[in-house]
Amino acid sequence: MFIESFKVESPNVKYTENEIHSVYDYQTTELVHESKNGAYQWTVKPKTVKYEFKTDTHVPKLGVMLVGWGGNNGSTLTAGVIANREGISWATKEKVQQANYFGSLTQASSIRVGSFNGEEIYAPFKSLLPMVNPEEIVFGGWDISDMNLADAMGRAKVLDIDLQKQLRPFMEHMVPLPGIYDPDFIAANQGSRANHLIKGTKKEQLEQVIKDIRENKVDKVVVLWTANTERYSNVAAGLNDTTENLMSSLDKNEAEISPSTLYAIACVLENVPFINGSPQNTFVPGLIELAIKRNSLIGGDDFKSGQTKMKSVLVDFLVGAGIKPTSIVSYNHLGNNDGMNLSAPQTFRSKEISKSNVVDDMVASNGILFESGEHPDHVVVIKYVPYVGDSKRAMDEYTSEIFMGGKNTIVMHNTCEDSLLAAPIILDLVLLAELTTRIEFKAENEGKFHSFHPVATLLSYLSKAPLVPPGTPVVNALSKQRAMLENILRACVGLAPENNMILEYK
Repeated sequence: MFIESFKVESPNVKYTENEIHSVYDYQTTELVHESKNGAYQWTVKPKTVKYEFKTDTHVPKLGVMLVGWGGNNGSTLTAGVIANREGISWATKEKVQQANYFGSLTQASSIRVGSFNGEEIYAPFKSLLPMVNPEEIVFGGWDISDMNLADAMGRAKVLDIDLQKQLRPFMEHMVPLPGIYDPDFIAANQGSRANHLIKGTKKEQLEQVIKDIRENKVDKVVVLWTANTERYSNVAAGLNDTTENLMSSLDKNEAEISPSTLYAIACVLENVPFINGSPQNTFVPGLIELAIKRNSLIGGDDFKSGQTKMKSVLVDFLVGAGIKPTSIVSYNHLGNNDGMNLSAPQTFRSKEISKSNVVDDMVASNGILFESGEHPDHVVVIKYVPYVGDSKRAMDEYTSEIFMGGKNTIVMHNTCEDSLLAAPIILDLVLLAELTTRIEFKAENEGKFHSFHPVATLLSYLSKAPLVPPGTPVVNALSKQRAMLENILRACVGLAPENNMILEYK
């Protein structure tokens, strides 16, 4: 059964005009080890910590600024939100299609809230806490091309022609602000688009981005990078290893500060959430340090949309089932501008790194299958094939060792409509980033409430290479990432974590 809304009634939850206040018993474990006869013996102790959560229920007027607004992802997301807002329908070869938010965790998925008369009851994910309505978002952003959003939508060739015709009047007046362009960080084949640029030194470019952010007439801004994948920046002592060195390098106009890092610095200085939707190392150590000092939210890296999402599910299943993956080979070909940019070796290397690390935590979780340091062979290939456009083909081969020396091979072919998968993920990232800034909590022994850590692990479900605070384990398994996010939001309204025990029926 599906219900549209619900309200939690509990002595541990108080609803006021401006906030939801909940008290929550967090069940965790404490591990102790000691040496006995030369071997470690572990003791696991159950532990309960009482937390209090405060959630501001005032939903702000939100401005979303996309870096690369005129690209396939930016134009597709903007078009999709407008189509939903205006209730547009259009003819396809198969049927009359209605606008929807399929693929969005916040807008199109549900959560279990309990059971009634032997039937499971589900509610929309977005009903957990007050969220920004996507149709009230004010979109804007930067691009190195001066093409308006209607023409950019046509150039992308993602949406049906009938839909594009209906959307054009809403989008042809939308023109991105000039963007930062540094040909050293992206493929040379992108130069033909670069006609709409922020000139000057890196510090002058930074100051212009800050000015652009400040000119928004909204309550709150979230910035997200959905521009081309950059090559990895060099990380070096004296260059960007500390905040002081990073800002000094900026003053010196050091060449090794990437455009994405400049946008991120601007956002941190303005206390505006910044999300990196590409796999490059935007968040150099000095920038992470700056974000922590200023308590400004950063999150990323890269969107987890097609092949990587499947990999994080399948490897989790295999390792959890006691099957040993020994070889994972992933091949992709695509024909959009992202594919053209990734045809350059230096930008492909960024993508390869973000895709390759996705199985690490799952392998490390099973010392029966994998000895210390052992890892499956993992190869990622991406090729540019213009004809297929935004319809990316992903082919995977998973070879595993099974019982008594047997082998099992799973081969998967996945056709990913790249921007149609990425656009709802972008929407979720900005909505959840905004929501995160309205939640505060404290443990029972803490005197005052505080926000979540500025390195936003809550966004891990949507990120291919989840950025985590220093010293924090990286979790790639998709089910664990979703459970973490859902259960924290459940705690904010006093709901117990979903544990799937269903003891009431046992």
